[in-house]
Amino acid sequence: MYDNKGCDLIDYEDSDFNTIMASDISFTGKIHFTKPFMIRGKVNGTITAESDLVVDTGAVVNANISAERVLVKGSVKGNVSGSDLVFVTASGSIIGDITSSQVVLEPGSLFSGRCSMVKSNEA
Repeated sequence: MYDNKGCDLIDYEDSDFNTIMASDISFTGKIHFTKPFMIRGKVNGTITAESDLVVDTGAVVNANISAERVLVKGSVKGNVSGSDLVFVTASGSIIGDITSSQVVLEPGSLFSGRCSMVKSNEA
C-alpha cells in the first residue's frame, strides 16, 4: 500500500495553487505553466508544465499531459507523463498511457492504457 503521508500533493489546499481553473470554465488549446495549477473545469488540447497539476474531482480533461507531478481526481483522456509522480485517486480515471518514475492507482480508480515506469530524468 502506498504511504502518501510524505506527499503534499495529496493533501492540498486551494491556497497551495497559483491558478485554479473554475468548474464553470471550458478551455480548448494549449496550456503551459510553471507554478502549481488546478483544473476544476473542462480542458481540450495539450497541457505542459514545469510544476504540479491537479485534475480535481468533477474535472474533465481531454489532453495529453506532461508535468512534474500529476494528481488525478477527475477524468483524463490522453497520455499522462509525470517526471516524479502520477497519482490516480479512487474517484479518478485515466484513459491513455502513463509514463512516470512513480505511479499510484488507488483502489476504485479507473485506468485503461499502458504504464511505463522510468527513472525520474527519463519521464
